[in-house]
Amino acid sequence: MAITRLNHAVLFVRDIDAAAEFYANAFGFEELSRPSGMRAVFMRSPSGGNHHDLGLFEVGPEAARPPRGSTGLYHLAWEIDTIEGLADMVTSLRALDALTGSSDHGVSKSLYGRDPDGNEFEVMWQVPREAWGDHADRATIMPLDLDAELRRWGAGVTA
Repeated sequence: MAITRLNHAVLFVRDIDAAAEFYANAFGFEELSRPSGMRAVFMRSPSGGNHHDLGLFEVGPEAARPPRGSTGLYHLAWEIDTIEGLADMVTSLRALDALTGSSDHGVSKSLYGRDPDGNEFEVMWQVPREAWGDHADRATIMPLDLDAELRRWGAGVTA
């Protein structure tokens, strides 16, 4: 049996309201439900087909942030359909003071950030497979020139 894709992610957060607001503002996720008797929120992307894409469970304001460099989850990668959408995310993440970096992976163009609880994430646009070239069989990390990528891939090119 083969896994086909990641269906959803679930995160522990300190403040459910702040986390839900962040993911709504950063990614446009819509709140689906807050189960009765729980400090939890389920959210989904308005452009996806999932029941929910993200679950948030509150653990309280005194919970420690995940220490960088320890074992555990490093980041989640959220995919965007167009290079223009990736460029729009730069503005969104900067407005939230959440943008921490960017990379060109040859097969994808990526932005990196952190949510209010220190959970790291990637927002990426995948280059059309026929353009992967030599990058198809290696892990590439180069600086991202988003303006050049917009000129190359803009105007609605999708993966």
